[in-house]
Amino acid sequence: MSEAAPSFEALLRQALAPVEPPEDLAQRLEGALTSITELAAEELEGWELSAMRDPRNWVRPAAALVLGGSAGVALVVLRARRRVL
Repeated sequence: MSEAAPSFEALLRQALAPVEPPEDLAQRLEGALTSITELAAEELEGWELSAMRDPRNWVRPAAALVLGGSAGVALVVLRARRRVL
């Protein structure tokens, strides 16, 4: 190998250097999670039990439960982590 070419280790070190996230990342993430949670709640508010007899109608409420619940948990974790830091 010639001295002019960078070593494999130097290339790896440069490629794997830590990158700082944008300053407003936490605020944007919190806003997105809040929006998803609110949309899921609105979807579930419009849910009618009488329409649930047909299994084809189960997809939207089930998706709203899963996505809204996941976003809500992520939002709680994000806020708790912010308090710790």
